[in-house]
Amino acid sequence: PKHLACSGVTDCYQRVERKLEITRRCLEVLARFRNPVGIVTKNALVTRDLDHLSELASFGSAAVAISLTSLDAKLSGKLEPRASRPEARLRALRELNEAGVPAGISLAPVIPGLNDHEIPALLEAAADNGARFASYTVLRLPFGVKEVFAGWLERFFPQAREKILGRVREMRGGEKLNDSTFGTRFTGEGAVAEEVARLFQVSAKRAGLSGDRIKLSTAHFRRMSPGQLELF
Repeated sequence: PKHLACSGVTDCYQRVERKLEITRRCLEVLARFRNPVGIVTKNALVTRDLDHLSELASFGSAAVAISLTSLDAKLSGKLEPRASRPEARLRALRELNEAGVPAGISLAPVIPGLNDHEIPALLEAAADNGARFASYTVLRLPFGVKEVFAGWLERFFPQAREKILGRVREMRGGEKLNDSTFGTRFTGEGAVAEEVARLFQVSAKRAGLSGDRIKLSTAHFRRMSPGQLELF
């Protein structure tokens, strides 16, 4: 058995999930076989599936990271218009932990010059709502996302556009807006990236939050019985 990661490419609790229940049905199968799963989401809808997640968590086979970018509902709404409001995500964080599902916070994306100053407050709010762990990811702008982000800044923060893009470039070697180099693509490099890292580390320590990932167990995985039949 292998650990399953949900939301590696896109959020598995988008609005349409409320109707289609694709993620819920997947969790039902995972719970039946006690296959470990880790979820990252920006949506409070995850608490709808506490029954399956709690069952998996009882075997050490589930963990959830709530992704949060800002405590400012207006900024959050501009950054993530189809995600749950900050207070709803924090409430989901608390409900998950109270139900026995290890849950923490993922500050993603951290955008220097826009929301990096909120790191201490975000981590404190997460700790107040029972977070078990914390992590962060700096802004990544692969492929055409660079143009989308630049256009977004022009629309909502025109006066800060060049400053923010400049700080993003500083994290990516000084010239590019993105660098997919393994080992630094999620944290960046250089002075700006180091400032973000130090602020996160100090704030996480003050809030009592660990950067250690929850270790998921495969010890209780259920195999099919009597087993798969021979093909020939």
